[in-house]
Amino acid sequence: MCLSEVRWCTTDPEKQKCNDMKSAFAKAQIVPSLSCVNAASSLDCAKMVMNNRADAVVLDGSLIYQAGKQLKPIVAEVYDQGVGTSYYAVAVVRRNSSITINTLKGTKSCHTGLQRTAGWNVPIGYLIDTGRMSVMKCNIYQAVSKFFSMSCVPGADSTNFPSLCELCKGDENGSNKCKLNDKERYSDYSGAFRCLVEGAGDVAFVKHSTVNDNSDGKNKEVWAQNVLSSDYQLLCQDGTRAEVNEWRQCHLARVPARAVMTRSDVDGSLIYKILNDGQAKFNDDSTDFKMFSSSAYGGSNLLFKDSTIELRPISNQTYQAWLGDDYLQAVKGMDCDPESLPKSLRWCTLSTSEIWKCADMAAAFINKTLYPSLQCVSADKPEACMEMIQKKEIDAVTLNGRDIYTAGNIYGLVPAAGESYSAGDLTSSYYAVAVVYKSNTEAFTIHELKGKKSCHTGYERTAGWNIPIGALIKKGLIRPEGCNIAKAVTNFFSASCVPGGNQKDFPAKLCQLCKGDGSGKNKCALSTQEQYFGYSGAFRCLAEKAGDVAFIKHSTVFENTDGHNSEVWAKDLKSSNFQLLCPNGARAEVDQYASCNWAQVPARAVMVHPDTNKHAVYGLLDNAQEFYANNISSEFRMFDSSAYHSQDLLFKDSTHKIVPVQEKTTYQQWLGKAYFESLEGLNCTSLATAVTPVNTLLLLISNILLIKICA
Repeated sequence: MCLSEVRWCTTDPEKQKCNDMKSAFAKAQIVPSLSCVNAASSLDCAKMVMNNRADAVVLDGSLIYQAGKQLKPIVAEVYDQGVGTSYYAVAVVRRNSSITINTLKGTKSCHTGLQRTAGWNVPIGYLIDTGRMSVMKCNIYQAVSKFFSMSCVPGADSTNFPSLCELCKGDENGSNKCKLNDKERYSDYSGAFRCLVEGAGDVAFVKHSTVNDNSDGKNKEVWAQNVLSSDYQLLCQDGTRAEVNEWRQCHLARVPARAVMTRSDVDGSLIYKILNDGQAKFNDDSTDFKMFSSSAYGGSNLLFKDSTIELRPISNQTYQAWLGDDYLQAVKGMDCDPESLPKSLRWCTLSTSEIWKCADMAAAFINKTLYPSLQCVSADKPEACMEMIQKKEIDAVTLNGRDIYTAGNIYGLVPAAGESYSAGDLTSSYYAVAVVYKSNTEAFTIHELKGKKSCHTGYERTAGWNIPIGALIKKGLIRPEGCNIAKAVTNFFSASCVPGGNQKDFPAKLCQLCKGDGSGKNKCALSTQEQYFGYSGAFRCLAEKAGDVAFIKHSTVFENTDGHNSEVWAKDLKSSNFQLLCPNGARAEVDQYASCNWAQVPARAVMVHPDTNKHAVYGLLDNAQEFYANNISSEFRMFDSSAYHSQDLLFKDSTHKIVPVQEKTTYQQWLGKAYFESLEGLNCTSLATAVTPVNTLLLLISNILLIKICA
């Protein structure tokens, strides 16, 4: 669309400046001509442009995100020739502190102001989106006041959330405390940094130039006179720290400049033409009208930011490309509408025992007014849960690695939260390894595995079958004909014990090494009745020299050697007598599993539809585990299934806590490259057909919930 007149949308404070710009441009004979239309807010302006009642408006990053699906960025403000059309939001700490981005919880925080980009929107959005800060019911203020021990957030609600204003100072008389203006000493960039300098806070969220502007003698105010930039560092996203001048590599987000937005059918070059002609004539002190100054109108940043030095065209960019991945991540974390949240979270269960535990969990959550409430739905297979989530008939299910692969690959689901199995475990995973006897005379590597005897934890078990067999197929060492993997395995190994391999049409060699229950019964059973079943069983198969290699997890050797297992077969075993086979053809000691493993096995994850608000899911579980983790005194325990005469119901009993997915937002990222590739090797057997949930169980759970929750 070619415009004969550009209708510029303004808010009330900008109206007079826009009319003056219109007159100045007309006198300078700049075409096309400019006219001014008024709206109540910048967001209303964006809507007017969308509805062809205006043609252009300047928006900041958060509004570009909201309007970007219908408008395009065409012209950008430039604030600093060194940085260009952006600046960087950073987290600053004292050098002598030990704080990292992963240990911010419980610290004291300094912010430029409520809803300010570098001081609030970016850091809080980043912490929420990465799961470091959990939010329930979209109550971000409550989440921040709970995450930081004390803060200064100028403009915050000190009545309902007093901790957000606790560090603020006000003016010299103690008045105007926590006000979003220069009367609050800790307001804006310099104020937030001063809050850190004076020891009130432990971290300051500011822009990249703030430390430099207020240190090494550049700021003559009393509080800044002795401040040295070398006494401060930046927090990086990867958990490290960096010097304050390394903000390009170490920041929370690159904050895009404000941009002129218009409709997709408008020729943006025409709008840039009048602005470029205007800045050539009205960007210095010699003219009556100044495009990049608001002082004559008693305000600041009217139409354009006062710090703008020039306007530049934006060529063929979408709003996502303009905002950038880091900034998009931050605004997504803040993009939470309480009205859009589900009133209840429908959780999929896979057994009668899980139904009972889920019903108790739903009642326990109600007792603590946790939101959203929980509803329990049942299905007879994980694939049924996946299909119902895909159809948005239910919301969440906890799955293991193999099922996570299917859920992501076939049904398009994504992880919302994960399990962690030890207090110091941030990876929430274990390692799958191949263990052999240490030998100087008969040593072999992965390349000499063909013809050896193998011990497995069980058919289709993760560390004992899926990972090693998938990896050997991926490497081309095992070559299935069609999808007959079981036959291919027996052609590769001379004999095996694969508990659960005693299925119809499976080769007998899969069970040849198995031992049964000691009386000759239950040979090759997929249960503890088979002595070579599970991690310890597969290791026992190796220890008793029935097999040459055992596929187990990294901790199994240590749990069954050096006196840790008093059973007859294990009591004299020494961990030093065993080694690991590495995928690269080397051998390693058993304590070198972190560098010599076949895959890092991911923890189980809560899987949801990509449209589901994952922050709401994690927020619910994180708040719930404060009451119902493994607290013996609580009436319900999330990570204990003994009351239901079963194990690993809803969550693994070994779970220490529910953790955020952080940057692992896709199923591939959650699974990890090596594990993902091992499942790709088994891909021809992984395409399960989804089944219909059992209607009778659905009726049963409805009755259970009525009894449990309404009683």
